[in-house]
Amino acid sequence: VFWRSKMGRKDSSTTKLPVDQYRKQIGKQDYKKTKPILRATKLKAEAKKTAIGIKEVGLMLAAILALLLAFYAFFYLRLSTSIDSDLDPDEE
Repeated sequence: VFWRSKMGRKDSSTTKLPVDQYRKQIGKQDYKKTKPILRATKLKAEAKKTAIGIKEVGLMLAAILALLLAFYAFFYLRLSTSIDSDLDPDEE
């Protein structure tokens, strides 16, 4: 019966670990900041994670440009060969 009564209580005689003290100190510092500042910091970090970078935009533009050049080259070669075959070399 004695061990059941002590089970739910914290033992106040135990010393805290330095890690726990450090975490508690950091927690206190976070509470000192106002809520709008914390909210703005969180939104800024989230926006940074989801933002499209310059590399991704450059790669997309390069891919679109390569696709357009491929279509242009295909149709240019297609039309230039059909025009050459329509012309008679004997005609002047």
